[in-house]
Amino acid sequence: MIRYILFLVITLFSVNIAYGEVEYTLEELLRLALVRSERLKISAEDINIAAAGKKKAEAALLPQLSAIGGYTRYGTSKTSETGSLIQPEEALNYGIRLEQSISLSGKEITAFNTAKEGIEKSKLDFYAVKEGYMLLVSQSYYDVLKAKKILDISKANVERLTKHRDAALMRLKVGEVTKTALLRAEAELSGAQSELVRNSNLLKLKKSVLARIVGIEGEFDLKEEVVPERSGLDLDTAIEGCRPLTLDCLKEMAYSERAELKSLTLQKKIASEAVRIAKGAFWPNISVEGMYQRKFETPETMSIIRDNIYGGMRLNFLFFEGGLREAQVREAEVRKRQVELQYEDVKKTIGIEVEGAYLDFVTQGNMLKSLKDQYTFARENYNATARQFEYGLANSIDVMDANTLLVTAERHLADAQYNFLSSLLLIRRTTGTLLKTIPQINN
Repeated sequence: MIRYILFLVITLFSVNIAYGEVEYTLEELLRLALVRSERLKISAEDINIAAAGKKKAEAALLPQLSAIGGYTRYGTSKTSETGSLIQPEEALNYGIRLEQSISLSGKEITAFNTAKEGIEKSKLDFYAVKEGYMLLVSQSYYDVLKAKKILDISKANVERLTKHRDAALMRLKVGEVTKTALLRAEAELSGAQSELVRNSNLLKLKKSVLARIVGIEGEFDLKEEVVPERSGLDLDTAIEGCRPLTLDCLKEMAYSERAELKSLTLQKKIASEAVRIAKGAFWPNISVEGMYQRKFETPETMSIIRDNIYGGMRLNFLFFEGGLREAQVREAEVRKRQVELQYEDVKKTIGIEVEGAYLDFVTQGNMLKSLKDQYTFARENYNATARQFEYGLANSIDVMDANTLLVTAERHLADAQYNFLSSLLLIRRTTGTLLKTIPQINN
């Protein structure tokens, strides 16, 4: 009996999952995006490429060990005039060689340190890409919720206009209004129904865009978070680290937190080290070599050395190569200047981004209360006008005007609510603190 009940529960649960819509919260969408996004996977591979570069730079610091061997078959053996064998019929030799070459400038060590910094730069670049992608997912999430809200407003509008059309029809039958009132009500209802279809298709499009960004297959729905209905949130405490909230504070936060600037700071250091590496080519190279060799001959000559171990050191100093090294140094110096200019350009761009996000955040926050009040007044105005129409104290045009005012107020309030949440995300993204507010995602 117990097994039957468990089987029934599991079956019902499976059927519910298979045929019901999956509901996602914003955090669940962000987690899915981290796992399924091709863009993030591509950026993550840059870290592996940088790690491989570090391995290559490390290999230059280690000696090379190689095995050598050779076999020679001569046409005939040869002897000297005294009868001594000087060339065997065949000879075999093999050995092991250990060799290390390094520049006296230490450019190999510099290249190794640069490769390690390259890994950190790739991690910062990936962090920036991830932060931007999380913003994209979040904004698309709010776009879907906004489209759902607009669709609900359109449905409510159709319901109101349908009731008004029915009321106008009844009053026409008793002769309280003219046919013009009914025709006006029918026209407004038809327009509202068309708007309902358009908003329904808009919701489908927004959901398709979100599904593409996150990598969702099949039908799904969203679990809506709490949406502020008024500007009760203290804007001065909305961003941790900037209290009170000022533009200068946000810019300083962005300059210290944005992964793009941190990455370019490392890139400037890497560019400086690249100049040192290029100049290191003017220094001599020193090579150290050790070798063990064993030799066999048939027949053996008198001068054969069967086992041989030796070591050596060479100093190689290149005097002229056609100007190649000077060109490499100039190229490295130009790239260094480019990175420095790029850093200043990105810093100025970030300052503009922060300023735009700050102004939009403050604007949306301050608009919420007035739009909430406007919606309340519009709703009360419509209810009063609709009752007056029922008693013959208002005409159809008054009802249509009141309804239009109510729909406009509802849409403006919905836009402001979700625009405020999006502006909050944007200001955190422009200051480089977006992922820090989602520690589960950041880890």
